[in-house]
Amino acid sequence: MNTKLLSALTATAAATALFSAGAPAQAFSFGTNGITFSQDTSVKFNFKESHGQFQSSLGIYSVKDSAVSLVSTLFSETKSSDNQWENEWKGTLGNTVLGSGSVVFTFLANQIYTLGLDSGYNGSVYSTSALNSGSQQAVFGGQSQLWDALGKETTNVFQAAGQFTNGTGSLFNGGTLISFDDRGNSNDADFQDFAVSAEAVPEPMTMTGLALGLGGLVAARRRRASKTTS
Repeated sequence: MNTKLLSALTATAAATALFSAGAPAQAFSFGTNGITFSQDTSVKFNFKESHGQFQSSLGIYSVKDSAVSLVSTLFSETKSSDNQWENEWKGTLGNTVLGSGSVVFTFLANQIYTLGLDSGYNGSVYSTSALNSGSQQAVFGGQSQLWDALGKETTNVFQAAGQFTNGTGSLFNGGTLISFDDRGNSNDADFQDFAVSAEAVPEPMTMTGLALGLGGLVAARRRRASKTTS
């Protein structure tokens, strides 16, 4: 085999092997059936917007025997919306929600979690439907229908909310959108009351493997160029 080609293939194989070593080879659940991972996993949450009439906060709860316990508060509204009822009680980062709008939380292996939206007057709803007596109060998914619905009246979009129950496929691939309905306005099921995105944070080994692999490719290219000029 041509030595130049062999060097390039070797570097590529090394990059692939190292990158795969850092990739998530685990079983996990991230949707309306609950949140759990088989290994410690860090997830970055970003606040998108809210449309709830009530001042709300979104948190991560541990679940044990159907009992929930607050573990961490991700985002809290300082008021119900930017400007009362305008734009369907729209709340935005820097106005209704302060801070960077980005939080990283590490889910511990083999523990059961759920996301919970506390809207005060309406109480709490959870991303795990079983904790809402079987009622689906959150949608998950990387599909364009969810992202396109931000900032709009979404009741019609989510009439088939049962299609958006699982974010596992996109959590490690571009991120998933999670949007809640807080049971306000006679439980209008518009799933626009509080929306965040979630994306798994790459493990350090993943980034290191990618860097080393790219370094190998660069080195192979330089050796090839050096032999050509000589």
